[in-house]
Amino acid sequence: MSSLVTRPLFGGAIVAETPANLIDASDVRQVPDTQEVFLYPNSSVSIIVEILQRVEPVHFEDAIKFHFDSVAHDNSAQSVLVHSVTVVLNDRGDDTPSAIVLRGSQRVPKFNRTTPDDVRIFMALFRVEHKEIDLVVTFNVPVMTLDRGAVGSEGLEQAESDFNKFVTSFRICDYGLFA
Repeated sequence: MSSLVTRPLFGGAIVAETPANLIDASDVRQVPDTQEVFLYPNSSVSIIVEILQRVEPVHFEDAIKFHFDSVAHDNSAQSVLVHSVTVVLNDRGDDTPSAIVLRGSQRVPKFNRTTPDDVRIFMALFRVEHKEIDLVVTFNVPVMTLDRGAVGSEGLEQAESDFNKFVTSFRICDYGLFA
C-alpha cells in the first residue's frame, strides 16, 4: 500500500492525493505550464494532469473518448481499446465537477521498436463548463514492455487504486487558475 499525501497542483489551485514517493518530472525535464507530470520511481508508470480548452463533444462519453483518442494519436498507438466509461460523482459538496472516467488500453511503439508496449490508460475528465476548460488526468501504466518499466498484476492494481484515490480526492481550490 502506497503512503499517500495531499499534493498541490498548479501552485495549489488544485489538490489531489497521490503516492508520497512520486517524482515531479519538472525536476528532471521541462514540463509545459499547462501540465503537471509525475513519475513512479520504480517503473515507467506516469501521471499527467493537463489543462485543455474544452473540446466540442458535449456528451461526456464522447468527450472523454476524444481525449483518449488524442493521447493515442500523440503516442502513435497501433491499437486502442476502451474497456469502460463511468461517472464518479463528486459528493463532497464543493464546486469541483464530477469525473468522467475511462479505462482503456493502447499498444504503443517506443523508440522505433517493432514490438509495441501494452499500456493501460486510466483517464479522468473534469469539465469546468463556466471556464470552457477540460482538466484531463491520465495514468499511463505499461503492463508489457521490452524494457524494464512494465508493472505486473500487483503494480497494475496499485496504480488503479492510486488513480481511484486521485480522482475521488481531486479538488479545484482556485478557479482563478483558468482566467
